[in-house]
Amino acid sequence: MRLLQKKRVLLLLFLGFVAILFFNSAWLTIFYPIYYKEEIKHHAQENGVDPLVVAAIIRVETNFKPGAESKKGALGIMQIMPDTAEWVIMKAKYDKVPLDKVKNEIDANIQIGTWYLRSLSEQFDGNSIAMIAAYNAGPTNVKNWIKSGRWDGHLETVKDIPFGETRHYVQRVTHYYKQYSEIYGDF
Repeated sequence: MRLLQKKRVLLLLFLGFVAILFFNSAWLTIFYPIYYKEEIKHHAQENGVDPLVVAAIIRVETNFKPGAESKKGALGIMQIMPDTAEWVIMKAKYDKVPLDKVKNEIDANIQIGTWYLRSLSEQFDGNSIAMIAAYNAGPTNVKNWIKSGRWDGHLETVKDIPFGETRHYVQRVTHYYKQYSEIYGDF
């Protein structure tokens, strides 16, 4: 009889522990961390972009690892193509930033990446899903898909995105965005 009572107590303790984990999302930060919060907040706010979208893009692009360079030549934590970085630097009237700085300096990379996201958001009238797709596939492709009716720019029809890589990219970024929103709330 005593063994049965101990098992019940242990079961209740276990269920209580699971309930605490379930209802307290703070422990989820272990699985969904956000690094470089200050840089992300600062540049996202400066450019009117949701910082959690920026964090989700960084998570998908490089998992917050600085100094990355893709096989296609994309640079840094936000994986910005050199031509795009130079265009942003010119349009935003930023001081000339050498490409090695774009690749290796987190603050400069996030500054350029968030400015570019703002530009994409403006091009797609604030449609964040189209903006995310354009960050991966380029704005010309996304505009052509929407104009031709191949894709309507919404998450519900993400399966209609013609590029498999971009379709998967949008799904991953929106997944991390949702997780970050639930865990971090008002970032």
